[in-house]
Amino acid sequence: MEQKHEHPVGLPDNAFRPLKNGEEYSHILSPDKTYPEVNSWSVLWGIAMAVLFSAAAAYLGLKVGQVFEAAIPIAIIAVGVSGAAKRKGALGENVIIQSIGGCSGVIVAGAIFTLPALYILKEKYPEMSVNFFEMFMSSLLGGILGILFLIPFRKYFVKEKHGEFPFPEATASTQVLISGEKGGSQAKPLLFAGIIGGLYDFIVATFGWWNENFTSRCIGFGETIAEKAKLVFKINTGAAVLGLGYIVGLKYAAIICVGSITVWFIIIPAISLFWGDVVLNTWNPALTQTISDMSPEMIFKEYAKSIGIGGIAMAGIIGIFKSWSIIKSAVSLASNEMKGKRVEEGVVRTQKDIPMKIIAFGSIFTILIIALFFFFDVMQGNLLHSIVAIILVAGIAFLFTTVAANAIAIVGTNPVSGMTLMTLILASVIMVAVGLNGPTGMVAALIMGGVVCTALSMAGGFITDLKIGYWIGSTPAKQEKWKFLGTLVSAATVGIVIMILNETYGFSSGALAAPQANAMAAVIDPLMNGVSAPWLLYGIGALLALVLTYFKVPALAFALGMFIPLELNLPLLVGGAINWYVTTRSKDAEVNKERGEKGTLLASGFIAGGALMGVVSAAMRFGGINLVNEEWLSNPMSEVVSLAAYILLVVYLIKASMNIKK
Repeated sequence: MEQKHEHPVGLPDNAFRPLKNGEEYSHILSPDKTYPEVNSWSVLWGIAMAVLFSAAAAYLGLKVGQVFEAAIPIAIIAVGVSGAAKRKGALGENVIIQSIGGCSGVIVAGAIFTLPALYILKEKYPEMSVNFFEMFMSSLLGGILGILFLIPFRKYFVKEKHGEFPFPEATASTQVLISGEKGGSQAKPLLFAGIIGGLYDFIVATFGWWNENFTSRCIGFGETIAEKAKLVFKINTGAAVLGLGYIVGLKYAAIICVGSITVWFIIIPAISLFWGDVVLNTWNPALTQTISDMSPEMIFKEYAKSIGIGGIAMAGIIGIFKSWSIIKSAVSLASNEMKGKRVEEGVVRTQKDIPMKIIAFGSIFTILIIALFFFFDVMQGNLLHSIVAIILVAGIAFLFTTVAANAIAIVGTNPVSGMTLMTLILASVIMVAVGLNGPTGMVAALIMGGVVCTALSMAGGFITDLKIGYWIGSTPAKQEKWKFLGTLVSAATVGIVIMILNETYGFSSGALAAPQANAMAAVIDPLMNGVSAPWLLYGIGALLALVLTYFKVPALAFALGMFIPLELNLPLLVGGAINWYVTTRSKDAEVNKERGEKGTLLASGFIAGGALMGVVSAAMRFGGINLVNEEWLSNPMSEVVSLAAYILLVVYLIKASMNIKK
């Protein structure tokens, strides 16, 4: 049965109707006319957005293990700024601003999921080297590779499958951009929510008026069951994470939380119950404690998280098999163009890509540059190691490009972390087999993982930009060309931000726990030191992913919940529940839709404001300004105040979302 999806405000009624053979889609901007798109205004604002949101997304991602997609808030800001400057016909310009600025979220995701692991491992292996050049080149080359590998798939996902994929994030961004042509009033609630969310998280991070987490340990009974039964309840009470949950929605937030609850309320207590008197150090010889002497958090870190890692890796493999037909179809389309079956002069403006011959040459040239980077820097002049590394990186990045694009097109969530984990496992095993191990091997594996992770993150994010441009009627070739500039700016910014945040907080513990990077470090450390990895735990997770897939449960979301800490998953469920509540209270479907859209704007404000002010707070600490009273935060009452503040924040989000203009 043909899927039907609601179309963004202002789009023609046939906006989501699948194309018939030979039929062109009637865009908002006419295909046979030219419009203002690339100029100094759009380029400079795009660069500014790339810098600001790279810093914000890096902070939030290192804090909670997930990076918010920057497309929606950047689109809103572009609309607001264009409106304030009274620019007429700025729709095409705003698409370019969003496209350049949107590099921030995807480059950050590729970088922070892998590169902070270098700092984490350096604490254990001081001889390891970590420098800006390697982080910058990893992000830059990975981003460029992702752009080049994705362009041949644009026609397949954006045009040939028009109407079959909902593209949730592209839909929301298109709504904002089109509304901007009518005055840009949607920027106001986003700005107000950004101020509230920013101040809320700034107070917590800078002054510590209340704790950032509420836990069951704040009462005596909770402390007792945490120690005896290994049961603990924890929830982060920040504004940014709450907004993230609203955007994710109830369905996927619930699946993530079920995975998390399975680990924290079933698996961890069960491990303690059955092996409480045993020292399980097969996978970590440094462990000397029995299970019963460990905290629930330590049991999670040393054992339970690995089950989630295995599930994520298997979910990525399943995704490749499901996408094999997509790979063949998209390559066929690109091949036909390469053979000259479609003459460039006969292609309308809204379907012009960078020529495939340039894409092919650019891909080969980029792979060559990556190979030289590996040879002269990462692999320290070893030719065999460099050849093996580039084959792995190029092959995995190309195969998983379709998985990333397909995930974004359907659910708006890119499973890049799971695919990167599989890359790290594979890279570590193969590199050890060819003689590269120890700290040098860890650096090599993480840089390889960083390139792949950034490439896949870029592929997933860029397909959203191209779909927005398709609906509006932008020129794809212009979006594609200027995406390279955004990649350059974002790669430089995120490298600097990672260095600052490491100096300020560190990534092994504390305010910026970097859960994804810690997971990456935990995977490669044993493999590169000749210690057997927890293959049994990985296997359990992989088997679980297969069972979930058989019953049509999204295995990736479930597995993500299994290895991201509980306190960072439960707020997603709260935010998702708010989304469900505000969109189901009225009998009028249009009212529910408008409430949901306003909630999206407010949640985006929470995310952007909280993350940006988090960076400001980090900069203050980096400069030696620390106003937090640690003694107060160790008092259980700080958690009670935290819960009270969180309830007020939740009430505001509900009330403000439901308060719409009649």
